Amino acid sequence: MVVFSIKSIKADNVTDRPHSFGKHSGQLVRDSEWYNSGPPPELLRREFITPKDLFFTRNHGAVPEIDPGTFRLKVTGMVERELELSLHDLQTSLPRRTVAATMACAGLRRDELMAYRPIPGEVAWGAEPISNGIWTGAPLRDVLLMAGLRPGASHVEFIGLDQVQRHGKQFGFGGSIPLDKALGQEVLLAFEMNDGPLPPVHGFPLRGVVPGCIGARSVKWLSEIIVTDAPSENYFQAHAYKTFPPEIGPDTVRWETGFMLHDLPLNSVIWDPLPGGRVSAGSVTIRGWAMATRGEVVERVEVSADGGRTWTPAEFTERGNRWTWCFWSIRQVLKSGPHTLVVRAIDSAGQVQPDQLDRIWNFKGYMNNAWHRIDVEVV
Repeated sequence: MVVFSIKSIKADNVTDRPHSFGKHSGQLVRDSEWYNSGPPPELLRREFITPKDLFFTRNHGAVPEIDPGTFRLKVTGMVERELELSLHDLQTSLPRRTVAATMACAGLRRDELMAYRPIPGEVAWGAEPISNGIWTGAPLRDVLLMAGLRPGASHVEFIGLDQVQRHGKQFGFGGSIPLDKALGQEVLLAFEMNDGPLPPVHGFPLRGVVPGCIGARSVKWLSEIIVTDAPSENYFQAHAYKTFPPEIGPDTVRWETGFMLHDLPLNSVIWDPLPGGRVSAGSVTIRGWAMATRGEVVERVEVSADGGRTWTPAEFTERGNRWTWCFWSIRQVLKSGPHTLVVRAIDSAGQVQPDQLDRIWNFKGYMNNAWHRIDVEVV
């Protein structure tokens, strides 16, 4: 039996102490109890690699405080050899790999869906729960091959040490990914972030990093890996992180029919100027980010200054790899008056973002990747 030394930490009262968990004082806090937060665009756009103090946080319970000396990672399920690995084992007995990867919450841009139709009971995320990091750890592939995979294995489940309460039950946050993704060289058991120790709020001492997938699949405070022949039955895989057609609501939903979320969608956002902002007439700089899906790359970003009637290609100002966002910029001549600025991205598979919110609205407010529109006043 593995025994851990664990206690839980709730977020400080953000009114009394805005630097909760070492975060920047400008962080937008969407839920103060569990400190769900993200940086405003004017801070996020400063650096291609998001500093730790600006990196967004998404928690479903208190942050566990874990003694790294007693920590053990268990590997069980459909394996030839069950493993029990210390943090030292993971850091010294396996090859280290470093991957740049952008993390994003499935609720990114939920506020736009909420404005279209009400979505009660969900965190009112804007465009802030996305950040780009440098992750270092042991490749999950190497750990799985060390354990040996039994015939019929098809999914890899992660279980965290945080304690979440839902419907009268207490359990660790969890989820799974298909085995073919788990064996990808990019998937890590990370113990470092941005060339330094992994902070407690970001999963210390160990977290999964699953590039290209919704943030919920990169389970923090990782304690157990279970190889299975089916997706995880954890609440956050089998129930919470699912989408449904626009006509389905909380009163008519059959949860077993929902689509389990996995890949982040093709997406792009304008973060300069800000929504509702005022800019001077003449040549105006419009900037933002874009990110592809399923390991593709963003081929083109197009911007419209007339609500989507005409489009002009933007220039890329920074690029990473296929698992990271890219930054883009364009200068447009704008006359005085109201303007609706719009951005859309096209990826290497020829996919284009959907144009309207009504096509993707769902009562959980997940996966909004419609054209990003902002209204500005040109004076």
